[in-house]
Amino acid sequence: MSDKIEYRKSASLKPWANNARTHSKKQLRQIADSIEQFGFTNPVLIDNNDVILAGHGRVEAAKQLGMDTIPCLLQDQMTDDQKRAYVLADNKLAQNAGWDEELLAMELGALHKLELDFSVEITGFSIAEIDNLIDGASIEEPGDPADDGSVREKAALTAIQ
Repeated sequence: MSDKIEYRKSASLKPWANNARTHSKKQLRQIADSIEQFGFTNPVLIDNNDVILAGHGRVEAAKQLGMDTIPCLLQDQMTDDQKRAYVLADNKLAQNAGWDEELLAMELGALHKLELDFSVEITGFSIAEIDNLIDGASIEEPGDPADDGSVREKAALTAIQ
């Protein structure tokens, strides 16, 4: 495995033949916007044959932006079976994460209030999602800061019964 980022011609990068992950035009536009705003912050993972193991969407977005070279990280230590499993794992494991909606609402609310030189939608959240998160966070009644949530849970269980 190389720990050095290498720049490869975008035209030389080949998609994994059985990549089950899909990217809508809208999502590719979001990725392209992110690359334009923040730079290419996450290199594409490739094997010895320039086959993409992770980063198919980033490669497509970069091509849309007219990027001739793309930062890549060579993964030459995996067997063919490991590569096959990794292509799935890389996508699915990220999907398995959740959100702390209170913190998310706080962060999005803080960004929304700033005078940014870019749209807060660059985060991937639509304005409607941001509004719903912020409104949902502000609707909650302030409680005892020492309350760990168990009082609300007990009240909710009582209401259900």
